[in-house]
Amino acid sequence: MIRGLVILLAGAAAASGFQAPDVATILRRSIEANQADWKAAPDYDYSERDRKPSGSMTYRVWMIEGSPYRQLVAVNGKPLSAHDQKERQEELQRVIAQRNSESASHRTERVAKYQQDRERDHILMQQLTQAFNFRLVGERRQRGFTVYVLHATPRPGYQPPNTDSEVLTGMRGTLWVDTRTYQWVKVEAQVVRPVSIAGFLARVQPGTRFELEKMPVGDGIWQPKHFAMQSNARVLFLFRRDAQEDETYFNYKKAAGSTSLVHGVLAARRCYDCGSIQ
Repeated sequence: MIRGLVILLAGAAAASGFQAPDVATILRRSIEANQADWKAAPDYDYSERDRKPSGSMTYRVWMIEGSPYRQLVAVNGKPLSAHDQKERQEELQRVIAQRNSESASHRTERVAKYQQDRERDHILMQQLTQAFNFRLVGERRQRGFTVYVLHATPRPGYQPPNTDSEVLTGMRGTLWVDTRTYQWVKVEAQVVRPVSIAGFLARVQPGTRFELEKMPVGDGIWQPKHFAMQSNARVLFLFRRDAQEDETYFNYKKAAGSTSLVHGVLAARRCYDCGSIQ
């Protein structure tokens, strides 16, 4: 839920009701660009590196017959051993064969679960247009892009319609929107006051922070480049639960059909053997 909030925060600004025409145009174009990115996301395979205090894990994420499959390819920046690579490749091929031969009902159920998670993000985007006020504060350079800088603050009187939206009432954020493409280069969000999530008997505390960066992947589409989160919450208002996430995404490629994916896997394995994916 929270991750979906951060990923969609910038694009959701378009309907927020700015009076200045130039700002309204920026926000409208931004949500159009982000909608296109959201629709295109299932069309891409990519690599993902997850960093934790104990080390890092790198995965190749394949879109196979309508939903993703994560294949471990490296640990702490080092490719797997030849034996482990062989096992992972064989497992991937079993998944491809299984999904190619599964019943229509199983496929529908599997894909529906993946799409349900994506649709929750889409619904949250619609709520963000109601939950925040947005203000243009200037233009700057960010990662080589000229960007509009937008500040987002909670809108007084906003009433969340569901538990997913409750955390919005205690957040504020900053958006960096590319002036040429209206894509957003970076999003930062933070909880500024405690928020109770009634359905989960949990309380999200100040100190919870999120950061997302995006990058172009071709054909005018942008996808996530880096996501980081530091969460601070209390469960049952007593037990503290802190968590960190740090994920880097790279090597986006248009997803191949499952019939040709095995050939792509073999090519990827050569990359792993030579150490180009870490």
